[in-house]
Amino acid sequence: MSKLVGFSTGIILALSAAALAQAQDKRTRIDVDHYTIDAEVNGRTQSLTARAAVRFIPLDDRISTATFELNNALAVSKILDDKGHAYQPTRGQTDNTVVVTFDPPLTKGTPVTLIFQYDGHLTGNEDSPVYGIKFAAIHEDSAYLLYPARWFPVSGYSTDRFTADLNITVATGNRVIASGTETSKVAGDKTVYSFQFTHAAFPGSIAVVHGTPVKVTTDGVSTAVYFRAAGQDMARAYADETGKIVSYFSGLFGVPPAANLTLVETEAGASNGYAAPGIVFLSPRGIGMELNPKILSNQVARQWWEEMVSPSTRNHLWLENGLAAYSEALWAEHTRGAGALEAQMKDVSVEALTVDTVPVIQAARLEDYSPELWALTGSKGSEVLNMLRYVIGDEKFYKTLKTYASQFAWKSATTEDFRKVAEAVSEQDLKYFFIQWIESSGAPEFKLDYTVFRTQKGFRVVGKIAQDLDTFRMPVDLKIETEGNPEEKRVEVVGTSSEFSVDTFGKPKSVTIDPNSRLLRYSNAIRVSVAIRRGEQFAEISEFTEALKEYQKALETSRNSSLAHYRIAEVFFLQNNYQSAANEFRESLNGDLDPKWVEVWAHINLGKIFDITGQRDRAVNEYKLAERTRDNTQGAQDEAGKYIRKGYERKKSEGV
Repeated sequence: MSKLVGFSTGIILALSAAALAQAQDKRTRIDVDHYTIDAEVNGRTQSLTARAAVRFIPLDDRISTATFELNNALAVSKILDDKGHAYQPTRGQTDNTVVVTFDPPLTKGTPVTLIFQYDGHLTGNEDSPVYGIKFAAIHEDSAYLLYPARWFPVSGYSTDRFTADLNITVATGNRVIASGTETSKVAGDKTVYSFQFTHAAFPGSIAVVHGTPVKVTTDGVSTAVYFRAAGQDMARAYADETGKIVSYFSGLFGVPPAANLTLVETEAGASNGYAAPGIVFLSPRGIGMELNPKILSNQVARQWWEEMVSPSTRNHLWLENGLAAYSEALWAEHTRGAGALEAQMKDVSVEALTVDTVPVIQAARLEDYSPELWALTGSKGSEVLNMLRYVIGDEKFYKTLKTYASQFAWKSATTEDFRKVAEAVSEQDLKYFFIQWIESSGAPEFKLDYTVFRTQKGFRVVGKIAQDLDTFRMPVDLKIETEGNPEEKRVEVVGTSSEFSVDTFGKPKSVTIDPNSRLLRYSNAIRVSVAIRRGEQFAEISEFTEALKEYQKALETSRNSSLAHYRIAEVFFLQNNYQSAANEFRESLNGDLDPKWVEVWAHINLGKIFDITGQRDRAVNEYKLAERTRDNTQGAQDEAGKYIRKGYERKKSEGV
């Protein structure tokens, strides 16, 4: 079974993995503070030869073992300490670990340096330490070795900050991109690029590139872009947008950790985006055929929320992923207005609720780069920040972000650290807020009962807000539409039931809870969206039985959901169950047609079914109905036109 499994199964596996990880953490309480890495990257042989001196400090007394993570494709030939004593490590092939045993045990607080000598091939086809995502590959014309690939011995992955001196040797004609102050020297037919990074962060990601970058200066920010041929046309647009993003975020968050940035293209199969100090790595898919401001703004924000300040443990990952995701939403708000923020947060809320049984503060239970981890720390983390902005107001919220970045610059931080900054800035006690949204799981679903009374001065709305979380406490906005101007009131909802009273001059016509959708909460519509999103997660990894169960849950809430019927039809189509697929595509056309694109694509897919089953006239009719919608979502009109001219033919892989 794939490790990127569906939600319930994924969490069970993550729990057992987390138990092992926590046990290892207890055995290896060390703080790595500096690396000196001498490495040669050979593009011709696609190999790496390296010597890494790792300086660390034992945090507990009498430590007898230390565990490091190193890519399984790399073989350790020797481990020495700085006195020349050799160690025989134990290699864990299933978890990319190297365990070093010390006899006598180490003394707390006394620095230790271990020197690892290792080599191996990194072609990009090896099993990655992060399942299914490439983080390292060496080719004749390019290479990238990113920190998650564990191409050097890592302890305290993504939490233990370090400084680094890197000396990377490549064939002359290549250039190395890395974090820090750069120098270089030619040695025969090779060039050694050296980088010194003196701030404690995560500087261990490099790229080997060819050619001259596209350089653009925008708003005082200089950006160098190394995109290959297919992405060259996008280079200038990305450089220009990067400068604008850095400039805007500098106003919100404070001085950027890197004055200028470099963008580097990786390859297919790599993470869409990855940030290192002063560098953003983008895959061809992440770059796309047109500018992708979501990925770019998210990765640029990580210069502040990953490199300059990072979570002290993986339980606090929302401080990294949530802040990056919300920065992405802030950029959308800045460039496209408040409506763009609201639309983006609506999508984020659905993603956040796909994992509603694990508290945010227990993120270490989940697998790195898994959909569950992103939903919990990125999407829900972003929602938490949006709600905090709602509670303390824009001015104090932005001041909180800037103060937090300044106070913890080049350090790690905890949720409590962030809460204390927010409390000091807002002059509010926010313990209830963080208990509700970070330390607890679940989300409320509000029910509203009210009565309207006539008074001497107008009208009075008296009512009760109910929800099912006993420990819940949050301010909730009400909007009362009247025959005159609407009235708004903020109600402190505490526990399962809270009363309110609002006087109005005009006669009330309706009362709405949370009119601006600022709270993470359930409703019938959201339950449908969440079930469909969970189904999509299962379908993406071909867990079709589980996907159908989730889509059926959506239909149990709303039989009229066109999207749920459409997704069921897609599964049946993939299983070659064409009659059932046709029935469900028809049901999607008879539903609420939300989203609107369902209509055009349902007709196209019906046309494909009729082509497959030898009913060409009926197929053409469906393609023409698709054209009549004039909806060109994801190139629908081109698709319909293509199949009108020449019928759809089932691919061999689609056969039984």
